[in-house]
Amino acid sequence: MTTTATHPPEHAPRPLSGLRVLDLATLFAGPMAATLLGDYGAEVIKVEHPRRPDPSRGHGPARDGIGLWWKVLGRNKRAVTLDLSRPGGRATLLRLAATADVLIENFRPGTLEKWDLGWAELSAANPRLVLTRVTAFGQFGPYAHRPGFGTLAEAMSGFAALTGEPDAPPTLPPFGLADSVAGLATAYAVMTALAAREHTGAGQVVDMAIIEPILAVLGPHPTWYDQLGHVQERTGNRSANNAPRNTYRTADGHWVAVSTSAQSVAERVMRLVGRPELIDEPWFATGVDRAAHADVLDEAVGSWIAGRTRDEVLAAFEKAEAAVAPVQDVRDVMTDPQYRALDTITTVDDPELGPLRMQNVLFRLSSTPGAIRWAGRPHGADTDAVLTELGLTPAELRALREEGAL
Repeated sequence: MTTTATHPPEHAPRPLSGLRVLDLATLFAGPMAATLLGDYGAEVIKVEHPRRPDPSRGHGPARDGIGLWWKVLGRNKRAVTLDLSRPGGRATLLRLAATADVLIENFRPGTLEKWDLGWAELSAANPRLVLTRVTAFGQFGPYAHRPGFGTLAEAMSGFAALTGEPDAPPTLPPFGLADSVAGLATAYAVMTALAAREHTGAGQVVDMAIIEPILAVLGPHPTWYDQLGHVQERTGNRSANNAPRNTYRTADGHWVAVSTSAQSVAERVMRLVGRPELIDEPWFATGVDRAAHADVLDEAVGSWIAGRTRDEVLAAFEKAEAAVAPVQDVRDVMTDPQYRALDTITTVDDPELGPLRMQNVLFRLSSTPGAIRWAGRPHGADTDAVLTELGLTPAELRALREEGAL
C-alpha cells in the first residue's frame, strides 16, 4: 500500500531522520530552508536571541498575541535561546555545533567572525559540519556588507521590471517571493553539500546569495540579451512566447486564466470559442507569432468567456481538454477539491491555538513520507531540554542565565 505525507503511519521512516540542523537565521530564506529539512525528519534546533526573538514571530496577523506566520515557519523546530555575543553563549553554540550536521545563518558577513564563531572555529569543533550562509548579496563583492532583503532581490534580478502592465510602474510581489525561492534553493544546496560529504568525509561552506536563485528561475533573459541584445518588456498577463494567455472575466464576475503553451491546446481553444478560422492564419503556427496577434486572440477568447459563468467556462474547457484555471484567493484555495484531495492544506493540532490549518509538506514520498509533527513552539520552550541532552548540568544552566546567555 502506498502512503503519502497526508497521514503517514507513526512507524514510517523519515528520509532525513538522524540529521541535526541548527537554525540561527531569521526572515525568511534561511528559516524556510530549515523548515523544509525538518518536514522530512531532520531534528531542527531553532536558536534565537533570549531578548530579541525571531522577527517572524511578530510578522503579519496574530491570534491572542501569538504570531501565526511563526506557527508555519517554526514548525518541526525545537526552540532554544542563546546570546552568541556572550562567552557562555559562544561556548554552548560550539558544543551544539559539534553534534550537528548543518548550521544555517543569515547574519551580515563578518558577524559570526566577530564573535569568534566563523568557519575556522566551527569546522575545528566539527569538521563534518555544513555551514550554510544565507545573505542578500553573498559573502563577497561590493554589496556584500549592505543590509538587504528579498524585495531588493526582486528588484535587482529583473523580476520587477518584467512584472506589471506595459504603461504602469514595475511591480513587486505582495509576498516574500525571492526569499521563498532562495529557501528552496538553500535546502537543495544543503542536501548537495551533505551528499558531497559522503564522498569527502568533510563539511564545507554554502554561500547562498538571495539575489541569485530568483534570477535563475527567470529563465534565459541574460542569454537572450547576450546573443541578441533582447530586453523583454512588461506585458501584463500576456506572454511574449504564446497567445492566448491572459486572465478573462466571466459573466458572473469571476476571473479565469487561460494558457496555450502547446500548439494543440491553442487550436482546441479556438475551436471551443467558435473561431476555428484563426487556426488557418499563417501566424497561428508558432507561439511567438500568436503572441504578436494577442489583441485578436484575446478578443476572441475574452468575448466568449464574458458570455458564460465561471462554472460553464471551466466545464467547457475541461471537456475540450483545454488549459484553464479559476483565479482563486485564499478562500477558494481552502475549499478547492484538488488541493483537498492532495491534503495540500492540512490541519495541525497546536497546544496554544488548537487546530491550525497550514500548507502541508512540499511533496509526497511513497515510502519515507514527510510530516508536520508540531507547529512553531513558544520562544525558548526547549532550551533546558536541548541543553540538558547536550550534557549541561543544572548549575551550568543557572550560570548561563546569570550571564544573560540564555
